[in-house]
Amino acid sequence: MAVALLSAVGVTLGAPAAPGSAAAPPAVPARPYVPLPAALADTGGGTQLITARAATTGATTGTVRWWQRHNGRWRQMGWAPARFGSGGLTEGSSRVQGTSTTPTGLYDLPFGFGTAPAPPGTVIPYRRVGADSWWCEDNASASYNRWAEPLPRDCAAGESERLAGYPAQYSRVLVTGFNYHRPVRGRGAGIFLHVHGKGATAGCVSVPAGAMARILSWVRPSARPHIAIGTASGPTALTRY
Repeated sequence: MAVALLSAVGVTLGAPAAPGSAAAPPAVPARPYVPLPAALADTGGGTQLITARAATTGATTGTVRWWQRHNGRWRQMGWAPARFGSGGLTEGSSRVQGTSTTPTGLYDLPFGFGTAPAPPGTVIPYRRVGADSWWCEDNASASYNRWAEPLPRDCAAGESERLAGYPAQYSRVLVTGFNYHRPVRGRGAGIFLHVHGKGATAGCVSVPAGAMARILSWVRPSARPHIAIGTASGPTALTRY
């Protein structure tokens, strides 16, 4: 009788639980959505921001997104595939000219220019490129990292860019503030946000022509627009700037 009772208990203990009787695992709360600009250390203090992010410093492609802040919250206004320098990306404060690297960091957007007319709605200062428009990149020139028209005598043509020579890439452009306001010789010149060429850039950030037109018609000087360039993680992570 005792053996039979123990056997019955054993059968009961070893029986599988009825379907639905086991306790469900605790639900994992969904992480709240945090817009990328809200994760940055600094956005420039304005209400418009462009982010250009690559996966790693060795990447030559990534994504550009543009954002608007309203009532303290950032909203994405658009995005586009991006290309970076053929040498990848590097910390902007220690970049070396001639390395074809895109400088990471946070920069303002002083003005636009292009071989094509400014798109409708553009209010940021915009210069049309002429036959004698140049960007001086000669370290010995007083016009280093500046628009020049015509080319100054102290600026070597071989170390500068004749803007009309790049009708596709420079059809529409935003100048970035990288090394612009207090130029450091040897750090680099002519870092722009411009239209795609055939491949990676010489250090600029590029996007398709349609996206460039939309960005130009969207930016407002009164909104103090900036561009943040960086990687997804590491010392040059976009969120560090």
